[in-house]
Parts: sequence; C-alpha cells; structure tokens
Amino acid sequence: MERILLTSNYSDNPFAIDMAQHLGIREEIADLVSLKTFANSEFCPRFISDPDDLENIGQKLKGQTVVICSTATQMYERNSLAMRNFILARAAKDNGAERVVLIEPDLFYSAQDRGPFRRGKLERDREVADLKRFDGQAFTGLLYAQLLKQAGVDSVITVHNHSVKVQNIFEEVFHEDFHNLIPNDIYAHYIRTSNFVQTGKDGDNLVLVAPDNGAMPFVNQVWQALQLPECKRIVMDKVRNGERNVSMTLSPNSDVDLDYLKGKDVIILDDMVRTGSTIVQCSEFLKQAEPNRVCFGVTHFHTSQEAREKLNSKYLDEIMTTSSLPDIINRDSQGRLRQKIVVLKISKWISRYILQLLNMDCSRFEKDFYSIDMSSKNPRWPPPSSL
Repeated sequence: MERILLTSNYSDNPFAIDMAQHLGIREEIADLVSLKTFANSEFCPRFISDPDDLENIGQKLKGQTVVICSTATQMYERNSLAMRNFILARAAKDNGAERVVLIEPDLFYSAQDRGPFRRGKLERDREVADLKRFDGQAFTGLLYAQLLKQAGVDSVITVHNHSVKVQNIFEEVFHEDFHNLIPNDIYAHYIRTSNFVQTGKDGDNLVLVAPDNGAMPFVNQVWQALQLPECKRIVMDKVRNGERNVSMTLSPNSDVDLDYLKGKDVIILDDMVRTGSTIVQCSEFLKQAEPNRVCFGVTHFHTSQEAREKLNSKYLDEIMTTSSLPDIINRDSQGRLRQKIVVLKISKWISRYILQLLNMDCSRFEKDFYSIDMSSKNPRWPPPSSL
C-alpha cells in the first residue's frame, strides 16, 4: 500500500491500528512518525526518514496520501488533539505529501456551531435575540474548519455529524472534500442478520423510533436500508424543561399509534448520547405500550458516568453503538452497561470508503464491512458465527 501512509495524533490509537490493518499497511503506525513532545510541553511530530538520505530532504512523502486518524480519548483533551491535527497535517505537507486526509469520526467542536454575528448564508436566517446568545464567544466550529484547511488538510471524513450548521461550514471550506458518512447500512445489516431484535415477516414485528424530529432523517435512512416494507416508524415530540429534564408525547406524524407497539420489538435511533436523559424518557414512555423489547441504536456514545447510570434503566433492554469513540470498547469503563452493549466497529467500513475515494480496489469489503464487539456478559453472547 505505497500510496497511503496512515498515522494518528497519539500513539497506539486502537482505531488507527485497526484501519491500518484493513488498508493493508504493514508498518506499525508508531514507526512512521515520531510524536515528540519537547520539555516545554510543545508538540513536535517528525515523519521518520532514512538518516543517510541527503537527496530527499523535505520530500520523504512525495506523491503519498497521508491519512491522520483522530479519535477522542481520555488520554488527551480535544483541544490538544486538535492542535496535534494541525501540526501533523503541516508536517505532512512540508515533507511533500500530495494529499492529507483527516478521519475524525466524532468531529471536534461540532457543538460550537454558532457565533455572535451573521456570516453570509450560514447565519442569514438568525434573529438578533439568537445572535445575542453567543455574544462574546468564538464561532469555534467555523474556526476549526478554517484552521484544518490552513494547516494542509485536503479532505475531512467524519461520521454522522449531528449539526447541519457544521456540515454547511465544512462544505463551504472543503467543498466536495468533506465527507459525512452515515452508518445506516451497518445498522440495517446488523438488525437483519443478528438476533438483536426479531423483525418478523417483512418487518411487521419491528418499529423504528425517532426521539425527536432531528433524528427522523436518520430513522428514514435506516428504514430504507433495511428494505422491510412492513416496518413502521414513529417520531416523538420532545419538550425540554431544562438541561436534563424532558417530556415525551407521540407525534401525529407517526405511522402508527402507541397501541400498535404491544408485543413488538422497538429500536430508538439517534446520532449521539451524552447524558441519556432523552433516551430514558423515551424508552419509559414507549414501555407503557407493552412492547416485547425496547432497544437503542446510537452512533456516538459518550461514556460519561451520568450516561452509564441513566442508560442502565430497566426500560431499556439493549444498546447498539459504533466505535466512533473507541473508549466504548473498554469494558471496564462501562460498568453495568457492559451487560447490554454491542459495539459495531466501523474502522473497516471507513477503510473501504477511503479506498473508494482513492479509486483503489475495495472488493474484499463487499460483504464483510464491519465487525462486532460484544461483552461475554451480554445475554446474546456469542454473536452468530455468520457475522
């Protein structure tokens, strides 16, 4: 794999190690770049070169695509990881890299997607009262996109970004080189081929739930990928009474009423979970209808203590998530939730996309495009051998 060099902004990143394996890169990621930190705490990475080569100084990476795999970790603050991204990208370009691709499954600063001013089409629709809410702070989501571009990043690949505003920002800065991948095909395959739920004939035993209107596009994408015409969709009307206090009612825009759920298997789908308040309220509300099973599928699982405690609720039977935040695979950090979490590892899925992006052969991933990580404490252990 001579055209691709893959590294990470911190050593021994498990997500990056998996991706290198899937891409067929034999070198250890730690052997490709020295992630030095000076005594004064400044980060100074150096792509490792032959000490005797005096002819190609500054050209070691000529013609290569450098992929920087950036995932959140408890080892470093996101601010530190972001700065490392900038310097790594610049080091790659300063040493001749033809293209720098940043893979950041949970895109940093996506929650800071507003600023205190109107800026072209991005902020044209905002009222003065809304602008005032951000008076005095930076428009950090925009700044991050601009700094990545300035540092030398050519393409950004992220997964299921929750903010339409951030997507617009990155599309404005990177144009067609911003890629927001939606894992609907992974969820659909796992739902259909595992015993996570019982779908019934053509989906007549399955109901997909959007906990709010914002989650409905994702629910529709999973529904389309499932190809189960009898599967029903419902959406909740959420009223937030505080940062962690929400109430739920069934939206009239749903396919069916609450009574339909009796005896059915139900999956709530969303892009991220931080505190778990919304999902617990939603599952408790749905349990009133006496479904057989209420599960939760979420792309980005922030494993805070609050979320772990709340999602251990008796109203929620099982959780399906991805490895976009690799710390989720650490069973010891999940507490009791390890008994009801299955992690769908997406490094292979993203590797396939990179090969497609570079017009390289990815046929080996046609059927085997993700992997499963499940605790032996989960009642469904082990997973079906066919997966």
